[in-house]
Amino acid sequence: MFCLDVICIKFANKKVMYPEQIVNPMKAELTSSGFTELLSPSAVNEALKAEGTLLMVVNSVCGCAAGACRPGVKKSLENSKLPAKLTTVFAGFDTEAVAEARKHFAPYPPSSPAIALFKNGELVHFIERHHIEGQSANAISEHLKAVYNEFC
Repeated sequence: MFCLDVICIKFANKKVMYPEQIVNPMKAELTSSGFTELLSPSAVNEALKAEGTLLMVVNSVCGCAAGACRPGVKKSLENSKLPAKLTTVFAGFDTEAVAEARKHFAPYPPSSPAIALFKNGELVHFIERHHIEGQSANAISEHLKAVYNEFC
């Protein structure tokens, strides 16, 4: 089936842009570092109800996610102050969870990859794709460490 000029497939009765075999290793890069996958709108909303800080990474298959976002986010965890909870959603695969997460990113437009920090359910910092593209993993890590030091 075709979906907006991009080949789509069905997975678990939902349309997704990427096959599970491609997405799972990219998901594992974050989940193996302690990130919890938010797979549904209710999981997103439940996570955002928690007190304290929550980091939410909108993961994706693009090159800037692989080369800068995921490595930078993982490296940022080498800091004395960290978010209380680490979460992730995957654009183009966990579509309903991503759509729900994006509702909480206002006033920012949809972006993937992206990195959001919430404190007590309120968005306090957001890094859009255009702030990730062309950056090194080290630059993203250092940026996030400064954000953690301010809000966590």
